[in-house]
Amino acid sequence: MVSSFIKHFEETDMDSVSEVGGKNASLGEMIQSFKGTDINIPSGFVVTATAYKYFITKTGLDKYIREQLEDLDTHNLKELENKGHSIREKIKSTSFPGDLEKAIKEAFKIAENKYGKGADFAVRSSATAEDLPGASFAGEHETFLNVRGEAGILKAIKGAMASLFTNRAISYREDKGFNHLKVYLSVGVQKMVRSDKACSGVMFTLDTETGFKDVVLINASWGLGEMIVQGEVTPDEFLVFKKTSAIIDKKLGVKVRKMVYGKEKPTEIVQTSDKEKEDFTLSDQEILTLAEWGMKIEEHYTRKNNKWTPMDTEWAKDGLDGKLYIIQARPETVHAERNLSIVKEYLRIEDGEEIVKGASVGNKISAGPARIILDPKDIHDFKKGEVLITKMTDPDWEPIMKIAAAIVTDQGGRTSHAAIVSRELGIPAIVGCKDATARIKNGEVITVDCTGEEGVVFKGQLKFEVLEHDIKDVPQTKTRIMMNIATPETAFEKSFLPNKGVGLAREEFIIASNIGIHPLAAVNYDKLPKVVKDEIDRRTLGYPDKKQFYIDKLAYGIARISTAFYPNPVIVRFSDFKTNEYRSLLGGYLFEPQEENPMIGWRGASRYYSPDFAPAFLLEIEAIKKVIGEMGLTNTAVMVPFCRTPEEGKKVIKIMNDNGLKDIKTYVMCEIPSNVLLAEQFLDVFDGMSIGSNDLTQLTMGIDRDGNEKIKGIANENNEAVKILISEVIKKCKARGKYIGICGQAPSDYPEFVEFLVKEGIDSISLNPDTVIKTTLAVHKLES
Repeated sequence: MVSSFIKHFEETDMDSVSEVGGKNASLGEMIQSFKGTDINIPSGFVVTATAYKYFITKTGLDKYIREQLEDLDTHNLKELENKGHSIREKIKSTSFPGDLEKAIKEAFKIAENKYGKGADFAVRSSATAEDLPGASFAGEHETFLNVRGEAGILKAIKGAMASLFTNRAISYREDKGFNHLKVYLSVGVQKMVRSDKACSGVMFTLDTETGFKDVVLINASWGLGEMIVQGEVTPDEFLVFKKTSAIIDKKLGVKVRKMVYGKEKPTEIVQTSDKEKEDFTLSDQEILTLAEWGMKIEEHYTRKNNKWTPMDTEWAKDGLDGKLYIIQARPETVHAERNLSIVKEYLRIEDGEEIVKGASVGNKISAGPARIILDPKDIHDFKKGEVLITKMTDPDWEPIMKIAAAIVTDQGGRTSHAAIVSRELGIPAIVGCKDATARIKNGEVITVDCTGEEGVVFKGQLKFEVLEHDIKDVPQTKTRIMMNIATPETAFEKSFLPNKGVGLAREEFIIASNIGIHPLAAVNYDKLPKVVKDEIDRRTLGYPDKKQFYIDKLAYGIARISTAFYPNPVIVRFSDFKTNEYRSLLGGYLFEPQEENPMIGWRGASRYYSPDFAPAFLLEIEAIKKVIGEMGLTNTAVMVPFCRTPEEGKKVIKIMNDNGLKDIKTYVMCEIPSNVLLAEQFLDVFDGMSIGSNDLTQLTMGIDRDGNEKIKGIANENNEAVKILISEVIKKCKARGKYIGICGQAPSDYPEFVEFLVKEGIDSISLNPDTVIKTTLAVHKLES
């Protein structure tokens, strides 16, 4: 019996789950499987489920627990609190049987001999039902950090065992139908990594919001990792594309605090330095190393389970030896069992007044009355169907989170407790809003929209609809159905729709939302007024070189789209802001003229070779070079908008070639009548054309596309004049064997226009994502 009380990690693997629990079994599995590789995993020992069972039966604790939990109503929060507290205190005050205590001391002595006298350990519980697909006990049980000495280890192990009966753990088991005395607990004692002197975080081998499987998502913050899980900080976020092993996104977090070893207590929370706030936690090489480890771990578990097994991993960097370590790994439980052929779309069909924004979780929309709760002791006030508004959550909030319509927090990132639990519960959440608790009124009805990367809270109950598609039922078509994508943050989710790539990836949203700075303000930073420089400094933390900030952010936005649809083509249109739109960017007023009619003014190709804008265009060229060259996203093509003459096209191509952007498919927008009339000459310059039906209609019919109410009813894209031009350009491109597609709004708005395009033999139709399925079905019918 005594020999079954303790297992060293090297003796455990995934076949040991019933004895050591999911976390500890996975640690043992990895230590054994990756021995002799470059993956570092700290070791230790496990106090087994047999030991736990022996402890509670030998001492009579099991009878006490059964009596306390008999006829428990978990919705009676007072009763839950009282009974949970009494069980925990009883466990902590009960002595271990002598033989069990002796076995723990002997195992600890071996660990101390290995790592040194006074070595620091983490003590974590691992339930035998935990971390299995379909059951996620994220943060349900206690972790004790920086535990030293024999007495400290014994006390922490007992504390971990008592945490099997926290209020939230009791509530969770009741909801999941687990028998309290049939869920056993093991306790892992693992050598700590000194991330208090460096950084730590979590890593997922998929995109946590959508289930997109071709990326590794890494979150990182300074100090011990508890700060990320508890939502105390908004961590740095890094994204790596598995197929090319390239970093495709980096976002600097808001890392104002960190957890370190304490002087009087095991740990304490301190403020980060200004340098730590402004610096990324990991180097590019460290990001790539972690991602490579994550992919190897995923491959191992996928092979073992005979099915794709994405992993949720915790890592830490030791500030003393400078090495990275994997400290935990478990199957990701939200998307692993999801049927990705069923696509649900939430569409808000009514606009409203915005209250706050933050990072969105869940790709859903929900509404309900707001309930602001700042302290978990007040959770009794919460009612089912309300929207929880709070600073941040921890596991104590779990009993009410599961009945919330949505969750909105001031603090935290996409791997905080609020985000993890919301994801599992399938409810939308917006985290890191900064001041939601101040700006939202208690009791007011709000709508929580999480359909973009930036979640928005609106006043009132706005109308929305839910569309459900099974993409297995969508047939293939001869005409390639592509998509128009403006927001990179939606690309992963939209990639699940049936498609042949992206016919129009717009740069404008990336520039306006992710950068927000006029490109010439980045180029001429040193010459700017102080007030503009100060605001640029605030927006570009971590980037002393402002041009590099612009290049990187633009490249990351494009890369996310190219990654989502890889290896299908993604046609990126160079920037097509008008002067009034460029003026709205930070510093724009210093560089942009006032134009009476910017729609037909200084835009598109005419900017790129102009001495007044060419330095800005070079930033776009560098971004594309980074996407293709550094990131390996060779499915990326480019497109030149609003090119009035073939000579303009030649000038733009020369600038691209002179600056190293060569051997790339380069298309031109067909949106001016001259593009059709001189199509042969344009096709001598470019690899093909994509019809912009909005501008082509405006310039053919003389109708303001910005929506002049007095004339907008005269004609639209279905007008015969517009169709004659489109028919002509399709024929000319086909005769030359060059690409011809359409990326304008018309096919998304007018079903009869789609019929016209198919009959004319167009190569591809690029659509708004919400019309892809119905248009594909219509095209298939037309082609049949």
